[in-house]
Amino acid sequence: MNTDDLIKALAADNATVSPPISRTVLIALAAGLIFAAVHFFSILALRPDFAHAITHDPRFIFKFVFTLGLGIPAALLVLRLSRPDGEAGWPKWLLVVPLLLLALAVGYEMLSSPMDHWPVLALGSMPGACMKYIPLLSIAPFFATLYALRHGAPSNPAAAGAAAGLVSGAIGAALYATFCVDDSPMFLAIWYVAGMAIVTALGAVIGSRLLRW
Repeated sequence: MNTDDLIKALAADNATVSPPISRTVLIALAAGLIFAAVHFFSILALRPDFAHAITHDPRFIFKFVFTLGLGIPAALLVLRLSRPDGEAGWPKWLLVVPLLLLALAVGYEMLSSPMDHWPVLALGSMPGACMKYIPLLSIAPFFATLYALRHGAPSNPAAAGAAAGLVSGAIGAALYATFCVDDSPMFLAIWYVAGMAIVTALGAVIGSRLLRW
């Protein structure tokens, strides 16, 4: 067999063994999102004033700007880190943008609200629910993404797992935001961030073991 025949044979074998890891990851994310949405509507519901809030309340809209602003770069990180030669690269810097926007929103709220009202804004009406439902709604995308990463070969299992946790936490937080009536940026900065941080940390721990090769 000459060199050209060998190259063609290897290419044919590669094409039939498995689909590209990027396709596997994207399918897993889509499936996880669908299952998370179904899970959401099985245990919660849209807030009663959802239609009005989405068109008239900038603070409500900002919750999705923040959660999706973290989720989209995290999904890009999962795609990059799923390969053995993958590095975080430029998507990691996109994570800074929603964090800066959140810091500005919190600063503006603190300047425009009386100091004695800050604890009310920060605690909201149901802080414990964030810590419960964000991780709960993250379960489906989390395990779907980890399953997809098992079909890749991440050179940094902990980082890949953390990225999977972050994108899953962002999905869970975005879904929960449609139910949550606490729209304060202070509340968002404490409780939403804490809920997503739990899933991200869990992803790093599980990924460091499950994705090792």
